Amino acid sequence: MAAGEENSHILSELTHRLPDGDPEETAEWIESLDSLIQEQGTERAQFIMRSLLQRAGAQSVGVPMVTTTDYVNTIPADQEPDFPGDEDIERSYRRWLRWNAAVMVHRAQRPDIGVGGHISTYAGASTIYEVGFNHFFRGKDHPGGGDQIFFQGHASPGMYARAFLEGRLDTEDLDGFRQEKSKEGHALSSYPHPRLMPKFWEFPTVSMGIGPMNAIYQAQSNRYLHNRGIKDTSDQQVWAFLGDGEMDEPESRGLLQLAANDKLDNLNFVINCNLQRLDGPVRGNGKIMQELEAFFRGAGWNVIKVVWGREWDDLLAKDREGALVEVMNTTVDGDYQTYKGESGGFVREHFFGQTPQTKEMVADLSDDEIWNLKRGGHDYRKVYAAYKAATEFKGKPTVVLVKTVKGYGLGTHFEARNATHQMKKLTLADLKDFRDLLRIPISDEVLEKDPYRPPYYHPGMDAPEIKYMMERRAQLGGSVPERRAAHKALAVSESKSFDIAKRGSGKQQAATTMAFVRLFKELMRDKEFGARIVPIIPDEARTFGIDAFFPTAKIYNPNGQNYLSVDRDLVLAYKESTSGQIVHAGINEAGSVAAFTAAGTSYSTHGEPLIPVYVFYSMFGFQRTGDAFWAAGDQMTRGFIIGATAGRTTLTGEGLQHADGHSPLLASTNPAVVTYDPAYGYEIGHIMRAGLERMYGGKHSDPNVMYYITVYNEPITQPSEPEGLDVEALLKGMYLLAPAKGQGPRAQLLASGVSVPWALEAQQILADDWNVAADVWSVTSWTELRRDGLAAEEQEFLNPKAEPRLPFVTTSLQDSAGPVIAVSDYMKAVPDQIRQFVPGDYAVLGADGFGFSDTRQAARRFFKIDSHSVVVRTLQLLAKRGEIDASVPALAAEKYQLLNVNAGTTGGAGGDS
Repeated sequence: MAAGEENSHILSELTHRLPDGDPEETAEWIESLDSLIQEQGTERAQFIMRSLLQRAGAQSVGVPMVTTTDYVNTIPADQEPDFPGDEDIERSYRRWLRWNAAVMVHRAQRPDIGVGGHISTYAGASTIYEVGFNHFFRGKDHPGGGDQIFFQGHASPGMYARAFLEGRLDTEDLDGFRQEKSKEGHALSSYPHPRLMPKFWEFPTVSMGIGPMNAIYQAQSNRYLHNRGIKDTSDQQVWAFLGDGEMDEPESRGLLQLAANDKLDNLNFVINCNLQRLDGPVRGNGKIMQELEAFFRGAGWNVIKVVWGREWDDLLAKDREGALVEVMNTTVDGDYQTYKGESGGFVREHFFGQTPQTKEMVADLSDDEIWNLKRGGHDYRKVYAAYKAATEFKGKPTVVLVKTVKGYGLGTHFEARNATHQMKKLTLADLKDFRDLLRIPISDEVLEKDPYRPPYYHPGMDAPEIKYMMERRAQLGGSVPERRAAHKALAVSESKSFDIAKRGSGKQQAATTMAFVRLFKELMRDKEFGARIVPIIPDEARTFGIDAFFPTAKIYNPNGQNYLSVDRDLVLAYKESTSGQIVHAGINEAGSVAAFTAAGTSYSTHGEPLIPVYVFYSMFGFQRTGDAFWAAGDQMTRGFIIGATAGRTTLTGEGLQHADGHSPLLASTNPAVVTYDPAYGYEIGHIMRAGLERMYGGKHSDPNVMYYITVYNEPITQPSEPEGLDVEALLKGMYLLAPAKGQGPRAQLLASGVSVPWALEAQQILADDWNVAADVWSVTSWTELRRDGLAAEEQEFLNPKAEPRLPFVTTSLQDSAGPVIAVSDYMKAVPDQIRQFVPGDYAVLGADGFGFSDTRQAARRFFKIDSHSVVVRTLQLLAKRGEIDASVPALAAEKYQLLNVNAGTTGGAGGDS
């Protein structure tokens, strides 16, 4: 097998396996191209080549698409712009940054602390960040509004080290790394966490894959704000710093086409290609940079590779026969990693020694000179050229693939080692070598005195290097990262738009989904905040009845609508517009959550609040994209999450995959999510008004929440708002909806959402058939009741001398007679959340297990959550208490054929909203 043949998949394959009928003529053409490059430069040669390719296509000459280029820098040396900074000064304080970042992690790993950290990521990535900090990253005081930067999570020590040199953090802060409670007031979070450091970090990124996805939608959201006339974002860039191993996450690649389709040339991905995952090589047998180049190019992105440092330029210029490039092309990543773990002599023998030509190229170089042939990611000029080209490119997003060495400069124990990601501390010898490499003025005696606490280094704010660094940041608009929460205030409390929710549906039936849509449509017309509402919908708008918004609000598309719509003559025609209000993400829940996050944090990223309302199949929310909602909570996103077609038995024709019996339980695990399960339109109105006031009214102590509201597709007669409604109780989680009218043994029926009508029916059956008087409570939030109960317990626990506060659910039920029976269209664990706070006997009915396709009546009878099941369970508890005859429950079960799924009568047919 010929050298490199087994790796042919990593070559461009333009001539691979094609016969050369006239090698002499081929050589003449190549010689002509070489002369052109030598005399007129690569830019002219590039134009000639493109012209020839265009002509070849016109003449039907089959030329394959070039998805990968040779394993060299995209920008030729003769096209590199001049580096505008003082490289010597910038290198000086980069050394201090690298030292302080490593020392911070090392000190945090001393025996009495041992909280860990990552040394190697920033050590290898410092150049790609510092070129950005010194010349590209614009702060919030920049006239253009500032950039949004998604920092690679494991590189956080480098950002803290820079903040230390800038005077934003002190040594006590650095020593609080990963000790957020024990060093409160001087604590640094492990990774970028805005919720933990709300004035510092802006974007959480260490949950792999979510950073790339959110960066894409952040760039789209910037354009959305601009195109809708809310804010001029034309001079703002979005940067996302990612790892090559991270690109294996499906979320990292799955949304690239959106950025290309929307022509998001305000977006720059910078992928740190150190060829390593957390445990070893990314593609030991292949080439991850080539793979990513092909993938991004195929997705429609502009690709810039930064492979080699300036030390390689002369060697490549001498490579007239292409022997060196051929070796570069055919060497796999596993070998490249090994080369950086060995020596210059090893590289001479195993890399350059592959061909006589390449061996001769380095014959005059010493082993040290060979070792100092750097990779592109450690060269200021190469990185600067790439960033400048990226920010100036128009019409496409750009990815910059930067080759680096993980653990660069940390010594032989760290550099390029498979275990380097997990290595958190340096030996005394490592410290001394690292100090010498970086020329840090700290003596051996100081290091030897306490190897676990080597000192940080700061030359003082008057040092010329620090003054230079601060001047660069001042010119670019201030320090980054920085988060600001101040935003334009919205007047929501006086709005009359909520009145429509109080009216009910009259003689017509309407599901709570439709009740929500009617309210939603009215809110979008509100003069104060309507234009700031961002409806976000996967490809199910017609399912939810939101297609009524298409003709007026229109679907956002930065390219407009350049086709004749097939339904253009219909009232609900599909209409797209550059200034459209609706973000229609397609069949893409992950992208929808990313869009929700970008819009829901616009108040902090831009000072311009948007109100995202994300509507989706409830089953495909927290179950499918739960991690993204946690990231949204960390970023302190605000907005409404509408779980439509909720419940395990409401959409039973769709079957298991659509049967949601647990989303409120999953939502309850996220502390940033306020969860409601309303039964009627007027409940939805009060919940949304309260949500808007809390999140955007400017008076609540904790506005950084998301409201999850479940709505159903089962039509019922929507009642108008009752007189004297206890709105405060409704918002706290439960209120007395229908007191018992008759006399007899008492019971309390608790129900939420679509199950409230079942409880009302059970109330009537209990009264008519068994002379039992039952009160019906509408439970708008099992989760908020539980949280209130837990808070009361915590308060009593921590304040044993104070008078205990009773939970709201306890005070609501303590004077109510009889057992308490709870029912919902969810698994038992949902209403079971409040069991410990319910006084007296408590029984729960729920839809546990898998969903299935059948009628609503049959499904509810199967799960024993229908009206008659509520009746029988109530009678059982009353019999157990001795308040009715012990034989009654069995008689009732037989009377209602409780074990016969075909005898169920609870719920109507159909599934219209």
